[in-house]
Amino acid sequence: MSNVEKEPGPQGEESPIAQSPAPDEKKKREYKEFTHDEEKPTHANVDMSLIELKAEDLYDKEKVDLETIVIEDVFKLLQCDENGLDTQEAERRIELFGPNKLEQEEQNPFLQFLSFMWNPLSWVMEGAALVAIALSNGSGQPPDWEDFIGIVLLLFINSAIGFYEERNAGNAVKALMDSLAPKAKVKRNGTWSEIESAGLVPGDMISFKIGDIVPADCRLTEAINVSIDQAALTGESLPQSKKLGDQCFSYVSLAEGVVISTGANTFFGRAASLVGQDDDTTGHLQKILAQIGSFCLVSIGIFVIAEILVLYAGFHYSYRRGLNNILVLLIGGIPIAMPTVLSVTLAVGAQQLAKHKAIVTRITAIEELAGVTILCSDKTGTLTTNKLTIDRATIRTYGPFSADDVMLLAAYASRTENQDAIDSAVVQALGDVSRARAGIKLLDFKPFNPVDKRTEITYREESSGKLKRVTKGMTGIIIELCTRNKTEDLENRLEADVEEFATRGLRALAVAYEEVDGDEHENEGNGFELIGLLAIFDPPREDTKQTIDNALALGVKVKMVTGDQLAIAKETGRRLGLGDHMYPAKVLKDGPAPGGKHLSLDEMILDADGFAGVFPEHKYEIVKRLQGLGHLCAMTGDGANDAPALSRANVGIAVEGATDAARGAADIVLTEPGLSTIVHAIRGSRIIFQRMRNYSIYACAVTIRIVVCFAILAFAFKFDFPPFMVLIIALLNDGTIMTLSVDRVLPSSTPDSWDLAEIFAYAVAYGIYLTASTVALVTIILKTNFFYNKFGVTFNGNPSPAGSNDYQLHMIVYLQVAIISQALIFITRSHGFFFMERPSAALMGAFCIAQLISSIIAAYANFGFTQIQAISGGWIGIVWIWNIVWFAPLDWIKFAMKATVIKTLRERHAQAQAAQAEQAISGVPITRTQSRAASIHESLYSNRVSFIRRAARKVGFGSKISIKPEELQRFGSIQAARTGTTLARNPSRTAA
Repeated sequence: MSNVEKEPGPQGEESPIAQSPAPDEKKKREYKEFTHDEEKPTHANVDMSLIELKAEDLYDKEKVDLETIVIEDVFKLLQCDENGLDTQEAERRIELFGPNKLEQEEQNPFLQFLSFMWNPLSWVMEGAALVAIALSNGSGQPPDWEDFIGIVLLLFINSAIGFYEERNAGNAVKALMDSLAPKAKVKRNGTWSEIESAGLVPGDMISFKIGDIVPADCRLTEAINVSIDQAALTGESLPQSKKLGDQCFSYVSLAEGVVISTGANTFFGRAASLVGQDDDTTGHLQKILAQIGSFCLVSIGIFVIAEILVLYAGFHYSYRRGLNNILVLLIGGIPIAMPTVLSVTLAVGAQQLAKHKAIVTRITAIEELAGVTILCSDKTGTLTTNKLTIDRATIRTYGPFSADDVMLLAAYASRTENQDAIDSAVVQALGDVSRARAGIKLLDFKPFNPVDKRTEITYREESSGKLKRVTKGMTGIIIELCTRNKTEDLENRLEADVEEFATRGLRALAVAYEEVDGDEHENEGNGFELIGLLAIFDPPREDTKQTIDNALALGVKVKMVTGDQLAIAKETGRRLGLGDHMYPAKVLKDGPAPGGKHLSLDEMILDADGFAGVFPEHKYEIVKRLQGLGHLCAMTGDGANDAPALSRANVGIAVEGATDAARGAADIVLTEPGLSTIVHAIRGSRIIFQRMRNYSIYACAVTIRIVVCFAILAFAFKFDFPPFMVLIIALLNDGTIMTLSVDRVLPSSTPDSWDLAEIFAYAVAYGIYLTASTVALVTIILKTNFFYNKFGVTFNGNPSPAGSNDYQLHMIVYLQVAIISQALIFITRSHGFFFMERPSAALMGAFCIAQLISSIIAAYANFGFTQIQAISGGWIGIVWIWNIVWFAPLDWIKFAMKATVIKTLRERHAQAQAAQAEQAISGVPITRTQSRAASIHESLYSNRVSFIRRAARKVGFGSKISIKPEELQRFGSIQAARTGTTLARNPSRTAA
């Protein structure tokens, strides 16, 4: 977040905290600030009463010198004055210029609902519906209305569930984002009040204090000793000094000014509109969906073609009879609920993460976060507290004063109200802040300013009545004031101490003291005496070390990426246990040193614990190279210039306090500081990933089970299962499977990845086994009287069915397939024995209800239109026992697969990854599809639902938003002129 720099914190160049001096530097140091040549202000050479400027006139210096137009002309252009606008005029201008925020397209709810039907899996089902209604009226029979209605109902139910959950998740995210809306102090009707910055209009008078964000582009009308951090917009690393009449940009901080441009017309808004938006959520998950969908479609296609050849050419089936068999494969084999189940799982996961202050702006990022192997984290505010602290253990003293005395006197020389970061750190170090003014009477206080670079207090000691003076500030400034004890030995000692602090990443703050003669506080003192040196640093957050340990336990390596100095980065790394194997950012350009242990830059980046002195383009390069090495990379950021890296990363994370530009480019926005939220999100994403993986195995297995089973039954026994009953099975399955989104699962201890070969191997094994359970049951019933002889069950009084298409046999097969197919989810969701991992109450309850409904249908349903007939309780019991017997070995099949096929697949995968990494490190180019890129085929699986439209996605792809100071001022004058032209065409009714 950009802050007004009065006495900056850890990274401010104007801080009174000293840096390490050069070894040969013993004299007073000079600090030369960078300044631009000033131009004298000019007036617009046009009749300001007309204010009719054309676009082509804006750069005509004969009329208006846009670089130097005076503030008075700005007021005339904007038809306002320093008293601000009244409420009525402000409302009029809101209608004229719109709200002061970037426009976001609202998702059309109807199109969002229909989007769940827009993917190849749904297309097959929609095709099946058309077949049922348009192509099924052959052989003298009417269209298959029952199957048509059932298919359409199934499609609508899936879409409704997905729509409901995604809207809920989207609303939760929107509410959290709305809570982050910035405020602005504005003068309306002659009085100051605070409003949401979205309500600002051109011509408003706004004011700022230290730490505020500029909510809109403005021209300063009042500014004293103001420095502005514009790095978030312009890439300038140093705070820029501003004076009256200068322009400052939204998302920068300062004093008092008049708004000249709002919303999309600000510098920030223009930059955002230039980079455009990525409206598609196509990503890694869509790629996986495409491949799983292709597996299912190919499996179905093979057996559909086989049925066409065998049933029509071989068995000479009638048109309608063969079509019904094909519909069974289409309806039963398509995992129609897959896009919805995965969307619901992600949506529910997004809501769960939002409760832990992690806002998901790209929902598929949850799945990618589960596979992250490297987390590149900011230091300030994420690994550290972003709050300066005095390291009491390292205080140096240079006289008769103790360390406690030095601390107390330094606190005297600090403000107790309206504190800057350093004053606050010094006073807080006392423990009891009231001691900073206890026992003294304040006579005079000189706050820090960029010229003197120190603070000073003159006070009367109440116990003795003596006048004393204390100053604290930059070491080079303070030592020059110390006339009483300044010696060569003292300077050498001081220089050594400052250098030691610098090598450890600590900043130095010198403290000096003198007594004042007489009773007037303006009197000269007896000469300052250097009494101590304070070490100031930004301490690690209390939970950071444990959080990093937790991340390492999850298989995620944390790399520090900071703009701070290398010494500070190393010291922080040592304190956190990250390691101090860090490099300056220049190595990203220069590469490893010749003869060093690293053969290539990629090897160095992979081995490093972090990088210091990093700019946004360095972040982009680090992410790019880590991805090239085969890693899924997460990157944190907070400024507009971080947008390229956040967009490039597999998961971009905007930390707490980030600008809207960073939030817009990020996939996850944190609303609480610290790394613990990120690690919690990683753990949560892995839980969500496990739910999706469990369902994927189940869905593919059921596809194999349905198409292979009913194709074999048709080929072997000319068994014609009714399509409507497959719909019933699918409907009950979907209702149960939706509860997987809240299932109780254990997160993986290593980064997750979609190994589709594993998923398909499990699916084929389970599918063929379940097929065998059904084929064996039908074979025994048709070829023997086993069940009649043992249990006395009959088919309408007969010991055997009337044929392979006996209506009661259809019902038996329906019940057997419905029960054991749905029970498979308990096998796929567990890593060990199914009974060792307790499912959620929702999943268990849904399963029991679905099986109860299936059993009731089997006992009482006599649907003549769908060729089924109710069966006896004996048959229902036999089917249940049969399924329990066949269910028991499923765990052993899982273990056998792990020990053989899955083990082999994982070994091959590990070898391939190792070879890829070796190629990358050796400099051989490799091709890697990035998470945001997907083929047209993969994009067909995208729901095209975006929870929050991101404003700035690819800001220059590695280049800073940079612009010359004179061009910034020219841009501001253009803004003012354009706004004035609009107001001239729409004059106020109250205007004179």
